[in-house]
Amino acid sequence: MTAVTTPAGLRRTLDGSHRKMFIGGAWVDASSGETFESRNPATGALLASVPAGGKADVDRAVAAARAAFEGSWSRYKPYERQVLLLKIADLFEKHWDELSLSDTLDMGMPISRTRGNRNRVVGMLRFYAGLATSIHGETINNSLPGEITSYTRREPVGVVGAIIPWNAPTAASIWKIGPALATGCTIVLKPSEEAPLTPLLIAELMAEAGVPDGVVNVVTGTGKDAGAPLAEHPDVDKIVFTGSTATGQSIVRASAGNLKRVSLELGGKSPVIVCEDADLDRAVPLAAMAVFANSGQICIAGSRLFVARRIHDAFVEKLGSFAAALKIGDGIKPETEIGPLISKRQFERVAGYLEKGASEGARLVTGGQRIEDETLAKGHFVEPTVFAEVTDDMTIAREEIFGPVISAMPFDTLEEAVQRANDTPYGLAAGVFTRDLSSAHRLSNALHAGSVWINTYHAIDPAVPFGGYKSSGYGREGGIEHLHEYLNTKGVFIRLD
Repeated sequence: MTAVTTPAGLRRTLDGSHRKMFIGGAWVDASSGETFESRNPATGALLASVPAGGKADVDRAVAAARAAFEGSWSRYKPYERQVLLLKIADLFEKHWDELSLSDTLDMGMPISRTRGNRNRVVGMLRFYAGLATSIHGETINNSLPGEITSYTRREPVGVVGAIIPWNAPTAASIWKIGPALATGCTIVLKPSEEAPLTPLLIAELMAEAGVPDGVVNVVTGTGKDAGAPLAEHPDVDKIVFTGSTATGQSIVRASAGNLKRVSLELGGKSPVIVCEDADLDRAVPLAAMAVFANSGQICIAGSRLFVARRIHDAFVEKLGSFAAALKIGDGIKPETEIGPLISKRQFERVAGYLEKGASEGARLVTGGQRIEDETLAKGHFVEPTVFAEVTDDMTIAREEIFGPVISAMPFDTLEEAVQRANDTPYGLAAGVFTRDLSSAHRLSNALHAGSVWINTYHAIDPAVPFGGYKSSGYGREGGIEHLHEYLNTKGVFIRLD
């Protein structure tokens, strides 16, 4: 593979070389010496061999993070952390082409989308930089005025263990690293073994920006060998995790040893409600890409589509035509709209849901097949798929597929749509398409979801809290609430007489 270069020429180019982990400011191999392969899901080509970290490597990284937290990093003033975050943001802008290419090669997201994420990711870094100097407590009037004065302090929680998924490596990394740096915490990042390369590029940018040794550490490895030891580590003060609900439950159990704080952003089975008065020309592409973006490999995918019965058939027909026209291919091509699934295992999982949809009686409107094109045969490609005549009890309407599959269902009243939309163990996101302001407010109030989008979808703002209800997790990313997740509150009482 041809090496990728940028104006400043990052050292770790995407040239099929061996990578190393980043611990305590040094590039190191796994203690065991073992490695695993990272391959391009579009072509099957080897990208790099990566250290297969284990418990010993997690121990090293946590020790480095603890030493940094209690050392020079603890003496950084808020404005110094702010300056550092702004420098990192500038470096991300400078190297964005390389970061976006790394995401595309490592997990398949189309380059048009990864390049388009620049403002979001750089904006997050600058948002956290702004918050770094706004952390404060408050003075409190108590029951003994004149005798005791009291106030609160916001203090960094300490060493953070962060475990991220493969479907958005750059954004997921910064959603964890950004608030850690802003609050004065240190962090051990464990990326998915399916997409470990971009977090290693990010570690290099952190070092170039002057982040002190040990403040940001990256340990590569499997969830079993590296993720689990991080989640249960007695010297980790907080775990932040994005991924499946089942893994999130395991992390909660593993965290019990030292009762570490936990934030979880988990799975979803998000509903999209299309009302009779919706603007169909606007709603069809947005409802489609609510699922098909990133080939459906996104936790907020609006995969349960409820359409008012009067417009249902026309809407589904337009939706099917839109899906069939999407350009499928290697994400490296600028015209590609739908890239591959991350792995053969994920492809087989999605294929199983397609078979269940058909066997349980859903009508296939479009898609549902593996791409047989000779140029894509070595990748994990599946057509964008729309099922109609889906009932609420079908497997494809109940379980998170994490693939490009929409289940379309008619409804008769808004009350019915809300009841059915909320009838799920998940509560991450929801979408509504209507021209009626009253309906928009009624539905946004009634839906049990952490984010509700009206006449849009996938809108993410660093200033707006993001997270789930029910089995979609707890804790928030974004907004001032995000920083509070990384801070302890201390109450101080001072007797005056």
